[in-house]
Amino acid sequence: MGMTIAEKILAAHAGKDSVKPGQYIWCKVDATSGHQLKALEDLGVDRVWDANKVYMVDDHQAPPPTVVAANKVKELRRLIKKYGIQNYFEYGRGGILHQVFAENGMYAPGELIAQSDSHSTAGGVFNACVTNANLDAVHVLAFGELWFRVPESVRVVLDGNLPEWCVGKDVILKVAAELGTDYGLYRSVEYVGPVAEQMTIAQRWTISNMGVEVGAKFALFEADQKTEDFLRERVTRDYEPVKADAGARYEMEYEFDLSDLTPMVARPGDPGNGVPVESVRNEKVRIDQAFLGSCTNARLEDLEVAAKILDGKKVHPDVRMLVSPSSQEVFGEALRAGYLETLHAAGALVEHSTCGPCYGGHLGVLGDGETCISSSNRNFKGRMGSPTSNVWLASPATVAASAIAGEIVDPREFL
Repeated sequence: MGMTIAEKILAAHAGKDSVKPGQYIWCKVDATSGHQLKALEDLGVDRVWDANKVYMVDDHQAPPPTVVAANKVKELRRLIKKYGIQNYFEYGRGGILHQVFAENGMYAPGELIAQSDSHSTAGGVFNACVTNANLDAVHVLAFGELWFRVPESVRVVLDGNLPEWCVGKDVILKVAAELGTDYGLYRSVEYVGPVAEQMTIAQRWTISNMGVEVGAKFALFEADQKTEDFLRERVTRDYEPVKADAGARYEMEYEFDLSDLTPMVARPGDPGNGVPVESVRNEKVRIDQAFLGSCTNARLEDLEVAAKILDGKKVHPDVRMLVSPSSQEVFGEALRAGYLETLHAAGALVEHSTCGPCYGGHLGVLGDGETCISSSNRNFKGRMGSPTSNVWLASPATVAASAIAGEIVDPREFL
């Protein structure tokens, strides 16, 4: 019997010829992140399994907004020195982990990686099985291995031609609206088809990033020349791209013709509340904040499209627009390209690379009853601040257009 991408990767890392869904196995991992170093120390373990394969970043409360947070960073620095961690990207030198780790060669096709963050499925864009292992992180740090129940696999075929001004965010909001936010529940989701091939790495990355929003264990794409172009000079070790066998068995297969896709938004409360933005135009949904950032949609091309829309225009006087590039590398590229200058001239506040506004920690907290349109991945109640605030999810183009209009609008009106 043939195997899916996830089954092949898990089998290879378990030292087996094959595996099947439902089987429990132990696998060696290729890398991990080290957010539980203190717990490791408390257990009396004085080393990590491989200091070169542990990646660390400071991104959620960066820079620290409180003394408590600052002391956590101080403690983290001590632990990194103690355990000899080689790959540490502090704020100012890094950014958001899912972007920074990729920029620094953590992911490669065919690899298995366990991280300590829910959006770790983002790494699946590189044809790697990447997942959150927060509860087992101490064991992974100490031994470099993790147990798995081999997940069932789901195949999502993205057919047609992606319309101009529609991007990966519109695709995943459409798919989640049609299938619900549980079609990937403890499953490996493979995205294939003409649109998957047409999309840029950044667009695919958005879909893999939001894999956890549909419950996925892994959210995978096949590797191609675009993958190779991104990884060139970032990954120096040997790797082997993985494709599903012709006879691979899938629990379910879904097919979408995206030729008629229009820009999407997700209404507050659930990423699965997706609707075409044109359907809410007459509702006159006024916004207080527009956020362009997060690990989902703050890459160079996201900043580029926002700059194109805002060039020569101004953010509405009733709206505050926050822009946070996904990494310091992206920040520098956008700075040199002039995108940040354009956004600044339009009245946007360009922040450093941080998770702060996305999870409501700082640098963009919403007040009671306020409404935000955001390029991030979650719009749960209270996600970005007050439990009475409202968060709408959208692509960077829709965020930028809405910032100008002061209400949620179709970005095609500004293009």
